[in-house]
Amino acid sequence: MFALIAAVTPGPNNVMLTTTGLNFGVRRGIPHLLGICIGFPIMLALIGLGFGTLFQLYPIIHEVIKAVGVVYLLYLAWKIATTSGDGGVDSQSKPIGFLQAAAFQWVNVKAWIMGTSALAAFTTLGETFFLQVLIICITFAIITLPCAGVWLVFGAGLQRFLKDPKHLRLFNLAMALLLVASILPVVWEMLA
Repeated sequence: MFALIAAVTPGPNNVMLTTTGLNFGVRRGIPHLLGICIGFPIMLALIGLGFGTLFQLYPIIHEVIKAVGVVYLLYLAWKIATTSGDGGVDSQSKPIGFLQAAAFQWVNVKAWIMGTSALAAFTTLGETFFLQVLIICITFAIITLPCAGVWLVFGAGLQRFLKDPKHLRLFNLAMALLLVASILPVVWEMLA
């Protein structure tokens, strides 16, 4: 249930998937979707294997990742806001690829909160700790595909309603602003 709720609720990944679906369609958005579905469990596994301890020992690393994440999210928001949405072969805009989406998990604040919460809540220290981490990673990999996929399909479904370039630009701008809004709590925390 935790994985289901965490994966289907709005956040940076799902906002970007919706935008990818709208501007490029489901087929061209699949690498983006798979990057999330594979990248997040890999990040989760690495945290479970000790990266979390590393960040506790050297908090500056975590702060640097947060700062890079904020800058990267602002860059992605700019890309979303300026995407033409025609999805044509000649278009200079490209959807987020597999590696970009997988790497994005490391700077995605919601992914960190979900991942560390899942590991803290659903593991116990002992002989089966690594098995528990593996089960959580597999669960997220399985659950995230349909949950995040819904956002990609939803975005593609919006293509019928947003044929007017003005409406498409407004939608992209709104999605970019939602993405920026999702990082405001992190920015306030960093400034405090």
